[in-house]
Amino acid sequence: MKVLVTGASGMLGRATALALVDRGDDVCVLQRRPSGLRCREVLGDVADPVAVRRAATGREAVVHLAAKVDVVGRWPDYVTANIEGTRTVLDACRRQGVGRLVHVSSPSVAHAGRPLVGVGAEAADPAMARGHYARSKAVAERLALSADAAALAVLVVRPHLVWGPGDTQLVARIVARARAGRLPLLGRGTALVDTTYVDNAVTALVAAVDANAHGEPLVVSNGEPRPVREVLTRLCRAAGAPAPRIAVPARLARLTGAVVDAAWAVTGRQDVPPITRFLAEQLTTAHWFDQRRTREALGWTPDVGLDAGFARLAEWYATGEPPLRPR
Repeated sequence: MKVLVTGASGMLGRATALALVDRGDDVCVLQRRPSGLRCREVLGDVADPVAVRRAATGREAVVHLAAKVDVVGRWPDYVTANIEGTRTVLDACRRQGVGRLVHVSSPSVAHAGRPLVGVGAEAADPAMARGHYARSKAVAERLALSADAAALAVLVVRPHLVWGPGDTQLVARIVARARAGRLPLLGRGTALVDTTYVDNAVTALVAAVDANAHGEPLVVSNGEPRPVREVLTRLCRAAGAPAPRIAVPARLARLTGAVVDAAWAVTGRQDVPPITRFLAEQLTTAHWFDQRRTREALGWTPDVGLDAGFARLAEWYATGEPPLRPR
């Protein structure tokens, strides 16, 4: 199949493009910086109609991962990357006759700060989503699903908390804070959360390219809910970093996160804050998902269990790989 992957400079996008190449697909990638992948590249911004149309020419399917995922930033920047970028990809798909779009979203589009226990992929809600990232992705997801049609089959996939070797978003930040002695446990650490080992997220996206399902969102995870305390401890242990020992009450963590959000917004700071309201809610409420519809629709099951994933991460650190640097 002739496939375009946007956002191939990130861990998940890069791994997905490589998996498609390895199975024999004709892959083109679009991102702002050279990826070094063994496939055709188009350099450009996902919100640039000319670049996106050029990348989509002759493609049968698009896997759209490019997004602004930072925890801080100006709302207009999220609009450009996540909303206008998605609109541009949709327009290019229609103009170039692309038949299938796999739009990569996030479970945060349906998370309003309350526990999500054994639920499916609930509707994206921009009004209730927390933070610029989740809100912009909720708008983008709605745009994508509204474009589902006979000529362009759109499937939304929401990988949940993807992690693994080379991860600069989740693992790197947790490990850096742990090594600096700045990784507290928020609440009691007993909330059950789903996560997704990167290899499983990749095989799910590849399966989504081939699947017949469309016109709906699907949450992807390992389907192995674990307490937050265990997840943080095992990620730290894999990297040889100290596990969190100090606990901050959940209510205090959320209040502090809200205050920090306001301070960063007023001052325009762009560095990563020590805590945000969204992060506090994520680490103090349960969020795990019913995977039955996802597995049925994709004909997919995870290949790597969490325990094996933690072991692979530990091996990656033990072999002397370059330290992860949060972006």
